[in-house]
Amino acid sequence: MDQGDWRINASCREEEPDQLFVRGAEQRKAKLVCLGCPVRTECLAEALDNRIEFGVWGGMTERERRALLRRRPDVTSWHELLDTARQEHHVDVRVG
Repeated sequence: MDQGDWRINASCREEEPDQLFVRGAEQRKAKLVCLGCPVRTECLAEALDNRIEFGVWGGMTERERRALLRRRPDVTSWHELLDTARQEHHVDVRVG
């Protein structure tokens, strides 16, 4: 799938955009939209690669993404890293 095409399959495409750009306890509700989303990985990679500061993306709040970016300053492409991890996980699940 082309990196730019992922949004058409996003679970949140039918949601009010303002519901994903909330603060505090409301973020937990926003993260529920991401559960089971078929493009959650692409969404998270988009936010991490582009250092998007606001909103819930790929099931993570801005605070969670900032913490991840601080822990892994060596990552140059979150899209590549997350895609590779997903592919390895699918192989492990099928084999194991």
